[in-house]
Amino acid sequence: MKSFDRIGVVGLGYVGLPLAISFSRKYQVTGFDVSAGRIRSLRDGVDYTNEISTEELKRSTLAISDKAEDLRGCGIIIVTVPTPVDNSCRPDFSNLRDACSLIGKVLSPGAIVVFESTVYPGATEEVCAPVLEAASGLKCGTDFTLGYSPERINPGDKAHPIEKIVKVVAGQDAETLDTLAALYGSIIEAGIHKASSIKVAEAAKVIENTQRDINIALMNEISKICDLVGIRSSEVLEAAGTKWNFLKFYPGLVGGHCIGVDPYYLTAKAEQFGYHPEVILAGRRINDGMGSYIAQRAVKMLAAGGHPLKDARVGILGLTFKENVPDIRNSKVEDIYRELCEFGIRPLVHDPLAEPGAAQREFGITLCELDKLTNLDVLVYAVSHAEYAQLGVDAIQGMVAQHGVVIDVKSVMQPTELRADIRYWSL
Repeated sequence: MKSFDRIGVVGLGYVGLPLAISFSRKYQVTGFDVSAGRIRSLRDGVDYTNEISTEELKRSTLAISDKAEDLRGCGIIIVTVPTPVDNSCRPDFSNLRDACSLIGKVLSPGAIVVFESTVYPGATEEVCAPVLEAASGLKCGTDFTLGYSPERINPGDKAHPIEKIVKVVAGQDAETLDTLAALYGSIIEAGIHKASSIKVAEAAKVIENTQRDINIALMNEISKICDLVGIRSSEVLEAAGTKWNFLKFYPGLVGGHCIGVDPYYLTAKAEQFGYHPEVILAGRRINDGMGSYIAQRAVKMLAAGGHPLKDARVGILGLTFKENVPDIRNSKVEDIYRELCEFGIRPLVHDPLAEPGAAQREFGITLCELDKLTNLDVLVYAVSHAEYAQLGVDAIQGMVAQHGVVIDVKSVMQPTELRADIRYWSL
């Protein structure tokens, strides 16, 4: 079994930073990120992801750098860069290839390169290995080996830190597998699962989120049917959930860098073999259409109430892809905003956690102050941040004009608590 006294972590985002911090409690760890701004912030004790506190950053022994040369000599290098999809929903490996090219230039003979980024089965050996070989001049499987350990970080979830989640590990050979099992096992309290191959571990990662995506799509379709019938899906699911084997999934917007992306990696690989997935892609179509569906429902309720669309005041609470995190990547709230704009409406958007500059760069959306959300014809309660819950029902319904509409995306409110004049709708 190889030594892992010195570890490098490439990519210090939602996945890489908590991992690097955890390892640094036991080992000499260098955390690398291409963003000089990110490095400056971390050195100042500021983590924009809110996953690591200022106190934890300041007392950590983690060496933070934006210089690839500082990775030289690391016996194990772990890659945690984003793997998004492009505009055609095809896998985008550009970040991964760039990371491999960078690592290859400082890779030491005998090192292990471990990937945590989501990929399709086979990508570690088919996409990453050739780039590493070309950049390093070393031979994969002889001069260095590969490993794969899919990330399972759930942003904003303080109840399930990395140490409390079972870790799947895979290696190119038996020695690499044993080394990685021992390495991760030294920080993971929940246990280690040794996969029989890298492809198995890669496939396990993409189906974890594909399964969730399909189940949420089913709930979204059920919510549409319940709406047609005239009943609340939240009440239906509460009743159905009393059965012991009912799986408790809920309708909603599916965004972020995992659930809304990973299924496309699996379908892309399937299509390489001439198989066209049906259920997976049907689920993706349903979930990708929910933002437009919600916006259209709001427009219908405005029209039914006699409000001229061009003069309608619409406010949206929340822009991030999920509650209590600042991450706006692939947020489907943008779809609500864009669809409303198609009807000539210019919604006001507030989010207490999203970085205003990022919202402007990513979506062209200018965030407003909360006190601007007044006398609204429609309030879209899109993201259930804790800060909004703390406001209370009176404050939220106080934003709504007489005979206005509340669109409660996550069904966090009870319509009986609202003013009698407010028209309420939820998924």
